[in-house]
Parts: sequence; C-alpha cells; structure tokens
Amino acid sequence: MEEEKKETAGKFADPLEIMKEIDVKRGDVMADFGCGAGYFSLPFAKLVGEEGKVYALDVLASSLESVESEAKVGGLSNVITKRVNLEAEKGSGLDGESVNWVVMKNILFQNKNKETIIGEAYRILKKGGKSLIVEWNDNNSSLGPDPKLRISEEELELMASKKGFSIEKKVKVGDFHYMLIAVK
Repeated sequence: MEEEKKETAGKFADPLEIMKEIDVKRGDVMADFGCGAGYFSLPFAKLVGEEGKVYALDVLASSLESVESEAKVGGLSNVITKRVNLEAEKGSGLDGESVNWVVMKNILFQNKNKETIIGEAYRILKKGGKSLIVEWNDNNSSLGPDPKLRISEEELELMASKKGFSIEKKVKVGDFHYMLIAVK
C-alpha cells in the first residue's frame, strides 16, 4: 500500500488535486455518495466525459437541485441525480457491480450506519473498482465536526476491510482531511 503526505491547494480537500492522485478514465461510471452541491460530481463528470456517467446521490432534494442546475450551466449531460437513503440496504438504488468508482467525501462521520454505506459502495463497484473516501482527520481542530464524531484512518481501514476492500493508497489532503483509496 502506498502512503503519501500530499499538501493540496489551500487548506481543504481540493477535488482537482485529488483527481491527480487517482486513475479515473474517460468512460468510467462513478457514484458520488452524499454529493451535496456537486463539489466532486461536477469535476468528475468533466473527467469521465460524455462516454462516462456520474450518479450524484444525496438524501437532500435541495442538494440535487443545485447539482442539476450547475450541470446544466456547465453543459454536462452525464450527471444523473438521485435522491437516496444510503443508510438503507441497497440504498443507492444502483445495480450491483455497475460502477468503476464510488466517491465518499465527509459523509461517514455524520451517519450512524457507516458499515452499511461502505457495504453499499462495495456492492455496486465492479470487480477491481475503487472507492475514494475522504474524511476529517482527528487533529482536534475547531474546524469541522466535533472530534468525537470523526473517524480515524485506522477505524475506517478496519471498516472497509471488514466489507471486503483492500486499501491501495492513503493520502493526506489539505490540512483537515485524509483520503483512502479502497479496492474491491
């Protein structure tokens, strides 16, 4: 497993810098779990091109409306929004082994059923597919969620391993986050 200390632009996890760390290809299919306003969905939609797809998944209708609007403004027809509950079994609503990548940025700390979400990522990934997981580091910073809610790298690695993933790479992103790339 590769471990890197990588400072990214600014103090927060920058999707453009993160994209340099991974091998997303044109035509890939991605699922962005807890997409929010599309911070990752939209740049990844450009990267996978018209041949690819990005499923922007969130529980909040307002987030999905924002992603749809931004995708339209950006001329991105390969972004598919879907309102989902990722804490439910098969919560993404996507077919098994249907995506190359699952992106999870800052969603696990705010959910009770973390292992269900990780298991759903594993279920929908094709064999050899990868999950990019970005979470708040446990540095007791006043920025971000309560430190008691944060997940340590070790804890996340254990959860991912229990669901069948192997960790390919660990990277420090920005001043407040870490990233794991987990392979099915």
